[in-house]
Amino acid sequence: MTSAPQTSPSQDSRSSGPLVRRLFRETLRPYLWTIVIALLCMALAAGAQGFTAWLMEPVVDWVFSQKEQALLWPVAALVLGTFAVKGMAEYAQSVMMSRVGLSIVSDLQQRLFDHLLGLDAAFFSRVSSGNLVSRFLVDVNQMRNGVSNAITGIGKDTLSVVALIGVMFYQDWMLAAVSFFVFPIAIYPIVRLGRRMRKVTVNSQEQMGAFNTILEQSFQGIRLVKSYGLEQYEQAKVDKLTKEIYDLTLKGAITRAASSPIMETLGGVAVTVVIVYGGYRVIEGTTTTGAFFSFITALMMAYQPMKNLARLNASLQEGLAGAQRLFELIDTKAEITDAPEAVPLVPKGGHVRFEAVDFTYEADKSALSGLTLDIPAGATVALVGPSGAGKSTIMNMIPRFYDATGGQVLIDGQDVRGVTLASLRSAISLVSQEVTLFDDSVRTNIAFGCLDASDEQIEQAARMAAAHEFISELPEGYDTLVGQRGLKLSGGQRQRLAIARAMLKNAPILLLDEATSALDTESERQVQAALEQLMQGRTTLVIAHRLSTVVGADLIHVIDAGRVIESGTHGELLALGGAYAHLYALQFAAEEAIAVNTAARQAAGAAS
Repeated sequence: MTSAPQTSPSQDSRSSGPLVRRLFRETLRPYLWTIVIALLCMALAAGAQGFTAWLMEPVVDWVFSQKEQALLWPVAALVLGTFAVKGMAEYAQSVMMSRVGLSIVSDLQQRLFDHLLGLDAAFFSRVSSGNLVSRFLVDVNQMRNGVSNAITGIGKDTLSVVALIGVMFYQDWMLAAVSFFVFPIAIYPIVRLGRRMRKVTVNSQEQMGAFNTILEQSFQGIRLVKSYGLEQYEQAKVDKLTKEIYDLTLKGAITRAASSPIMETLGGVAVTVVIVYGGYRVIEGTTTTGAFFSFITALMMAYQPMKNLARLNASLQEGLAGAQRLFELIDTKAEITDAPEAVPLVPKGGHVRFEAVDFTYEADKSALSGLTLDIPAGATVALVGPSGAGKSTIMNMIPRFYDATGGQVLIDGQDVRGVTLASLRSAISLVSQEVTLFDDSVRTNIAFGCLDASDEQIEQAARMAAAHEFISELPEGYDTLVGQRGLKLSGGQRQRLAIARAMLKNAPILLLDEATSALDTESERQVQAALEQLMQGRTTLVIAHRLSTVVGADLIHVIDAGRVIESGTHGELLALGGAYAHLYALQFAAEEAIAVNTAARQAAGAAS
């Protein structure tokens, strides 16, 4: 299993310009007016900040130097009002930008989830769930922070710098020109730092996806880890990955912080030049003390937003790294979709036929080769054969989890590729060895078979699946939470809930994939009885390794190397003396040996 989706990054994901335009087009455009109002608030705050710097001139020259008492309270009130306006404007823009940022996260997470649900089953066999969770939690928030910081930087910080520079040029244009000659020098290293930041962020996010996968696998397989003493092995894997994440995160922090010494040094040079050159001009009387203080106040106020702008590129590149990974996933196309001319499937009994079907998982790995087999309507048909023969592949092609690379799969004469996926899958129920239950109530897990079913219908399905009795004994009956993956229930109980779900769906075609192979004898007996009830009146395809469970099938196909090598009833195949008879003899001999050994141990125990 790989840790990243197999996609071909578009030009949008490789360069910043197209990626920024796509971000605006697909995430920001719905909130354009909110952003515009926020920018107006930022402009108001920037103007208030510039006005505050300008006020230093009348404060110093009129109030302190000339001691104009009549101006003391009006100037003080003006200062207070300016700060109040600035505070309210910053509050308004902060609230609006938070709303936009959170809306972007919500929209993208919903869009990403909707897109992933539409992808093929093959995609989820290639991409780890930990990697996908990382896209939802890490990448989306990384992108939101980058977008919010970029808008705030472009709006608030840029407008503040423009307003303050305006005050500086108003007070002394020569001094302003002298103080700013050093800052263009910072552009080149800051741009390079931003490019490095994006690369580091992409690598870090990929490692976080791998980290999520390891955690998920370790926690889900905790019984295996403990029973085989694999704690140190798992610890070593996590230790190696956390160190790699640490190195990447530290590299990102160092890269992000590298702009600070650049701006501090250049800022120090600028302030030194202003003090020396401005001091001479005040001493010579070419400018007033108030004008100089107004100028240097504007310069000092401009220093922080300029530092923010210096860090803006690094922050933006972090956001673009998240956007790049998100858009690569969103751009992943589903291979199995409705054909343009697809029509709803019209079930007429559930006759399934494979006609010369070929299928390859990879270019050099053929799973099915010219397969032709028949599953008559209303019949129970079993597939048997060695592991890797192609049995699960055959079953997965009926609901179009995979598509044939050659030949046709037909249901009642209708090519499954020519009907809508929704109608096709609504005609099929699947009960497999690995039961999927969600961390919800028993009632809800059964109702997945028919979401609008009544409580009476759910209970009736549970009774038919021989599940009502044990459900009634649960602490809260049908409202009992089953736990993650149904771990609060036994294997047999989980299997009977899956059967109840299939009962409720009441589809004409039933697929049973090793539905009883993982159960003990008593649970298997109960589940087998429920399955027999479920199979009545339906076309049923069964995959089973225990041949004793399929001896009553109407038809048995023996599969080997992606082909049907024998077909017939249990009796016919035994009489044929071929592959099925050989498999049956081996399994019967193994079961007989186990029974003899068990009886011998019991006898020895009784004698002792």
